[in-house]
Amino acid sequence: MRSGLRGEIKMASIRIVVDKCYGCKVCVDGCPFGAIQVEDKKAKILDNCTLCGACVSSCKYNAIDFQKDKAVSTVDISAYKGVWVFGEQKGGTVANVVLELTGEGRKLADQLQVPLSVVLLGENVERTAQNLIAYGADNVYLVDDPSLKNFNDESYADILVQLIHRYKPEIVLMGATTYGRSLAPRIASRLNTGLTADCTGLDIDLERRLLLQTRPAFGGNLMATILCPNHRPQMSTVRPKVMKALEPDFSRTGEIIRPEVVIPRDVRVKVLDVVTTLGEKVNLTEADIIVSVGRGIGDPKNIRIIEELAKVLGAAVGASRAVVDAGWMEYSHQVGQTGKTVGPKVYFACGISGAVQHLAGMSSSDIIVAINKNPNAPIFKIATFGIIGDVLEIVPLLTNEFKKRLGG
Repeated sequence: MRSGLRGEIKMASIRIVVDKCYGCKVCVDGCPFGAIQVEDKKAKILDNCTLCGACVSSCKYNAIDFQKDKAVSTVDISAYKGVWVFGEQKGGTVANVVLELTGEGRKLADQLQVPLSVVLLGENVERTAQNLIAYGADNVYLVDDPSLKNFNDESYADILVQLIHRYKPEIVLMGATTYGRSLAPRIASRLNTGLTADCTGLDIDLERRLLLQTRPAFGGNLMATILCPNHRPQMSTVRPKVMKALEPDFSRTGEIIRPEVVIPRDVRVKVLDVVTTLGEKVNLTEADIIVSVGRGIGDPKNIRIIEELAKVLGAAVGASRAVVDAGWMEYSHQVGQTGKTVGPKVYFACGISGAVQHLAGMSSSDIIVAINKNPNAPIFKIATFGIIGDVLEIVPLLTNEFKKRLGG
């Protein structure tokens, strides 16, 4: 018999019913972890059993007794109300994903009939707080201190945990950015709650007041909707550019709340300086136009024609994973599930067939122009405009035409 305590109050057990076991070894093959062996014609559960229960259905003699986990939450879920968005900022300017999440959070809060709040940590960011109200927030929890000027996941997590314990929001949303991906797991772990990462869709089950958190799974081949029924708050990180920000309404009124918090001073990691280096000419996640290149370009030296088109359009240059894996372009240009998620006004897919992993990162673009010599390429199924032809011939023609029309 094997059992274990998980979470707060969570018990599961599995055992072999010796009288029913005939040592047929079918369950051995049915265990994905190799945690069953047969000794003296009787099955035996090994210590590496994960209590997944996969072996139960394989035993036709009903010789495996499996008791599933039964979770008992000690959290008073009814005490948690409200939707929160973490107001990630740099230099007093919030990230675009914050505005996107505020727009989506507004919809969720309206469905639940609760207030929408943004938590803003930084230095001299009161004007930013006012703008967040214009973008849909009812409240802004503002913690303004010189020590919070630069992001520090240790001190930021400590402050956010204090605020969540005090005000008890039922939903907390963060951008799936470098900051959000570092901060969210720290907070979820300290609150003993669940976290769904890299969501591409959010909705509400009104009957149970549960957040429906949808994200790609199994390499992007299917979409999984995840629930957190027994713990609060329900936490998600959301990919940039998959939600839409609301148009700002500067006549909106809201409340700026300055809560008393203990700001950690003796943190293990201190930001001594922030160095800004010259990176991409245009940030992929912020670009209105992106020209992306796939393996259909044939040779890395041909990428120059993509860069010429991008230069004429004032666009950013993107790439498929195949191009990056081949070493033809740097990872910072990769668009897709394992790269950046983008949503420009116009997306040019040049020589990109349209693998599902790539589509997951750019399908929310307003207009998609696909260029591919394979008329059956999957990219054409989502393209606004499709051009069937050799990318080496089509792209230079487009570049020349745009030059004429734009006076470049």
